[in-house]
Order: sequence, then structure tokens, then C-alpha cells
Amino acid sequence: MSDMQTLIDEALIRKVHLRYCRGVDRMDWDLVRSCYHPDATDEHGGYSGGIDGFIDWVSAGLPRFESTMHFTGNQLVEVHGDTAWAEHYAIVQHRRAATAGQPAADLIVNVRYVDRMERRDGEWRIARRVVIADSEKIETIEGSWLNLALLRPSRRDPSDFSYLGYHG
Repeated sequence: MSDMQTLIDEALIRKVHLRYCRGVDRMDWDLVRSCYHPDATDEHGGYSGGIDGFIDWVSAGLPRFESTMHFTGNQLVEVHGDTAWAEHYAIVQHRRAATAGQPAADLIVNVRYVDRMERRDGEWRIARRVVIADSEKIETIEGSWLNLALLRPSRRDPSDFSYLGYHG
């Protein structure tokens, strides 16, 4: 394999992970599904199993949060022909709304997504994902310094501006 093909494959694998993050944060389950091979497995904290079960599990839990954000950092990818190993570091935030008994809070976890990637029919997707939690914390929200009404509202579905972007 040429050095150029290796660089292309690494970039394509990184893009799969970024699409996954976007799909989860926008609750776009078709986009999430497109990141996995149909027979893939995901070990994700309270869930371990196939991709359809994972999507059922995550789509049931995420709506209880006001927002989520995956911020990806280091991405190490090692390509070996049509298989690859990847480790993606991420800081994941889940915004919990205030209730009568507790203030709003950001639930933050530092994770690593460790993936076995496979290229099938010319397309890289996740064959096996294991999520490792390195640390976590809760930050309570005390007031606000930004008037969010002045900004375009965030949406957790395909009506979000990012789906229109500069194409709309």
C-alpha cells in the first residue's frame, strides 16, 4: 500500500468517527448506523451488543438531555490493508436540565473510542467499538453569561442549521 493510500484511509477512518459524533449529537440515527457495518458490535458502558440494539439503547436515553456534544481530540489510526485499529480521544458533555431538586448540570466524561475498522466494498466502517471511560465529573450550571436568544438555535435533529449549512 502506498503512503498516499495510507493517508487517505486514515482520513476516511477519522471521518467515520466524526460522523458518528455528529449523528449522536444531532440524534440522527441513520447517520450513526452508517458508521457501522451491519454485523458490528459496540461495548458502550451500559450496552454491549449489535448496532440495532445500540441505536435503540442510545435513542431511548439521549432525549432526556437538553444537548450533547462530543469534542474529539487525538486520533491514532493504524491501517493494515482492509482492516485498521483506531483510538479516538473525546470529551463528551451531556446537559442535564434543572429540576425542582437539582440545578442544571453538565455531565462530562473523558473517553476513548477503540475501534476495529474494516473496509468492505470499498467503504470503511466500524466492525467493533469499545468505549473506555478515563474520568468523569459533574459541573453544575450557575447562571448564564450568554444570551442564547441572540444566536441561531441549536436543534438535535435534521432541522439544525448544520444540515443546511452553506448548501441551503
